Amino acid sequence: QLQLVESGGGLVRPGGSLRLSCEASGPGLQFYHVGWLRQAPGKEPEGLACISISDESTYYVDSVKGRFTISRDNAKNTVYLQMDSLKPEDTAVYYCNGYRGFTTFWGQGTQVTISS
Repeated sequence: QLQLVESGGGLVRPGGSLRLSCEASGPGLQFYHVGWLRQAPGKEPEGLACISISDESTYYVDSVKGRFTISRDNAKNTVYLQMDSLKPEDTAVYYCNGYRGFTTFWGQGTQVTISS
């Protein structure tokens, strides 16, 4: 059983940066693809980025491409989401998930609020 815990959310001003962490306990996170998603109030969940098991490929949705960077540190069993040039529309609860085949594990989410 993979357990995921997100951290690093908070309140920042527009143009600021945050780094979210998705730390796993249990089986190594390096054996799972990992994605970051967000959900803003009243909106559908939005997939943002994912990173493959091999760490050779990443994917970003257009709305965050060039501003967000996903990376993984297998030694720390952690995947990061570096978020730069944040905008008010980035305000949401951010979730990470680890998936492989038909199995998906989710974290509890961390709130990110962008406001002046």
